[in-house]
Amino acid sequence: MTDLTDDGDDRDEQALEDDDPVNDVTDTPDIASVLSPAAPDGAAPDGAGTSDDDAEAVSGGDIVITEDELLGGSADDYEDVDEEPVRESPYDRPGSWYVVHTYAGYENKVKSNLESRINSMDMEDRIFECVIPMEDVIEFKSGKKVVVPKKVFPGYLLVRCDLDDDSWRVVRNTPGVTGFVGAGSKPTPLTRTDVETFLGVKEEGPETTKRTRPRLEYEVGESVRVREGPFADFSGQIAEINEDQLKLKVLVNIFGRETPVELEFSQVAKL
Repeated sequence: MTDLTDDGDDRDEQALEDDDPVNDVTDTPDIASVLSPAAPDGAAPDGAGTSDDDAEAVSGGDIVITEDELLGGSADDYEDVDEEPVRESPYDRPGSWYVVHTYAGYENKVKSNLESRINSMDMEDRIFECVIPMEDVIEFKSGKKVVVPKKVFPGYLLVRCDLDDDSWRVVRNTPGVTGFVGAGSKPTPLTRTDVETFLGVKEEGPETTKRTRPRLEYEVGESVRVREGPFADFSGQIAEINEDQLKLKVLVNIFGRETPVELEFSQVAKL
């Protein structure tokens, strides 16, 4: 008779070892295993054949998502994206912009005097910049069209500084300066819109608009509104009309003072 006792004990011990919780550990899958195709349970080892039924079962299984699809695109997609250049606004530079009134016709001399005082008095850390706003104006000379740089508003400078008693004194006591522009005795800093308008911050790209020859329908003393350019939306009164060059001289109220501004007919509109 065959003794089955030992075999039964061996099977019981083997079952206990299989059910041992210490040896029963489940590994947590990493992202690589989640994002890559996993072999199904009971998959055949390398080199083993796969039946037609098994192949059909695999092809009809869960959809495999790649890492690129999960992240919404590939690295090549991001490399091809061109970043648009960011244009600096003069308003974002350190300090604030103030308007300084000077004698008309002496703007360049006053600017030179002020810059010399800034250097000699070691004020570069509080007075940063002095600018005469300019614009290109088309004129006709000897029957030819020429571009001439002109001051946007004569008799004024723009100064960028950290204004305190010392910096105010350096600017105010510069020969040719008659004062700051502001309410009462307190200088008023310019807004972002004013700074970007007077210093000519423009959109990049070729000019696509063309001006048409306007009709001669304006009169001296007539009030008009500026349609485009540095003084867009300002109102003023026509002081002179140049019919040959199709230009007007308009008195525009700038910082509380009437300033003559030369404009083309197409740059103004009737009120």
